[in-house]
Amino acid sequence: MKKQSKRLSLAELQVGVGSTGTSVEINEGATPTLHDLTETLMFSPGDGRIWLNDQRMVLWRSSTYGALRRELVLSMGQELARSLLTRVGYSAGSRDAQLVREMWPNCDPANAFQAGPRMHSLEGIVRPETLSFEFDIARGDFFAEFNWYDSSEAEEHIAAFGIGTEAACWMQVGYASGYASAFMGKMIIFREVECRSMGAPVCHIIGKPADQWGDPELDHKYFSSKTSEWMHRGATPCAAGPAPTDPESPSAPDHDEPIGISAAFSATRHLIERVAPTQATVLFTGPSGVGKEMYAQTLHNISPRKANPFIALNCAAIPDTLVESELFGVEKGAFTGATASRPGRFERAHGGTLFLDEISSLSFVAQGKLLRALQQRVIERVGGIVIIDVDVRVIAATNIDLRDEVKAGRFRDDLFFRLNVFPIGLPPLKERRDDIPLLMDTFLRRYRVLHGREVPGFTPRAVQALLQYDFPGNIRELQNLIERGVIIVDPGESIDVHHLFRSGELHTHEAFGLNLSGRLTVHDGQIEDPLALPRVTIDKAAPKADGAVSDRNDAICRKALIEARYNVANAARALGLTRAQLAYRLKKAGFH
Repeated sequence: MKKQSKRLSLAELQVGVGSTGTSVEINEGATPTLHDLTETLMFSPGDGRIWLNDQRMVLWRSSTYGALRRELVLSMGQELARSLLTRVGYSAGSRDAQLVREMWPNCDPANAFQAGPRMHSLEGIVRPETLSFEFDIARGDFFAEFNWYDSSEAEEHIAAFGIGTEAACWMQVGYASGYASAFMGKMIIFREVECRSMGAPVCHIIGKPADQWGDPELDHKYFSSKTSEWMHRGATPCAAGPAPTDPESPSAPDHDEPIGISAAFSATRHLIERVAPTQATVLFTGPSGVGKEMYAQTLHNISPRKANPFIALNCAAIPDTLVESELFGVEKGAFTGATASRPGRFERAHGGTLFLDEISSLSFVAQGKLLRALQQRVIERVGGIVIIDVDVRVIAATNIDLRDEVKAGRFRDDLFFRLNVFPIGLPPLKERRDDIPLLMDTFLRRYRVLHGREVPGFTPRAVQALLQYDFPGNIRELQNLIERGVIIVDPGESIDVHHLFRSGELHTHEAFGLNLSGRLTVHDGQIEDPLALPRVTIDKAAPKADGAVSDRNDAICRKALIEARYNVANAARALGLTRAQLAYRLKKAGFH
């Protein structure tokens, strides 16, 4: 007998009204729609990247994945290969759930869950059909049943190994389990009960909580112990409040350390970890704003000197006449105004690390004394006669090529070779685009707290613009842009492009998105949506206004809704409002 469908409200789902056996009806027009998800996919051929919102994607042949899968099975054995691919799929599902939570924090839970199969389809993995979907977040009840058509994983398994007796959609089952577990806040296990690799006409999966399977150990062995740790903290894509912070997650790093997962970042971090246990002098090079002092602090923190002082000096900020006294200290009476003896940075850093930023700005005299301190590990205060032993590790940094400075006669070659023991080049942000989403999230959380603002996140256009921008000011500029956006944006509104780029910055990379027919559409430098309705100006204070202004805005809202064919989400985008804001205005106006 077919189950009766009943649409449950967000409030009902959160307080536990409804029961297992009550099927939840999906509102196809509610956010996030397939169109909403399609808008988050962007092709950027200029820098060789594809983005799904803030997650980098890779477009490759299904047969290439099939070849990799075959090699894994042959080299590792079927059980180990299945375990590996299931865990990879689980991670992908968890990340997609996180994307939905961040992009549509106020969406209906039923539609948030349905976004998972839609994203799976958008990514070209499989065409899902929902047969049954029942859940109750508060009670922890969950049951879902799907048919999977045209499974790429099953097709590649059949091509490599033929028809067999076991299901083969390992990564997809892991994806479904990861997405549903993140959605429910408890371990959900999907099983593939029929598969084309077994000769069935279609792949068929069933999902329910791990404790409701009679023999969950059959599935647990395919998940590592860490795959389900974070979701026990109660994360759900549309639950009220922010997602829990996982200290081991790359999206929730320590703010006192450099942040990144890109290849360029990983290479830099590897070099720092190699040199940190030694006593070698390190020279950081790279453009302004890449975070040289933070890298130096990290090197100190993981070195044997971490319990001792880390002292930093920006050589460019100190006048030439005072550089020596800052570095080496001064004795009382050494010059006019020296009313007391005081130690310099070398003495204060004894046993620890001295970081010298903008080292190229030192005068020739100061360069000579610095060279002596590095070579002999002794200093003399200005005006003093006592030789002081110092045990200091020096880390220097510059945004200028010191070799060119040596050739031009502005920097001592002997000091350069003394500093250049272990050079580490820090990449500009445009070479670390995979790290931009992590930095965006970090800075957004930091400035929300600092300025006491309620900012849910970024619009898809803003994300795309930041991913395409070249950042001549590097991380410092990204930090400034996001702080600017947090300050300018209205409470409860997501940061958009016009909140970020307000002082002449240009972002003109050519980018492509998908239209409703699935074809690539060129975006201009402003990352505008080619399918968006014409933007209409509306007074955002209208709910509190009355008279002519309120009437005019009510008319604008009605017109936008009609032009959007009563799709509230599309109408809200055309008006520059959130879906919740437009729904509130329509309700106030008595338009249903």
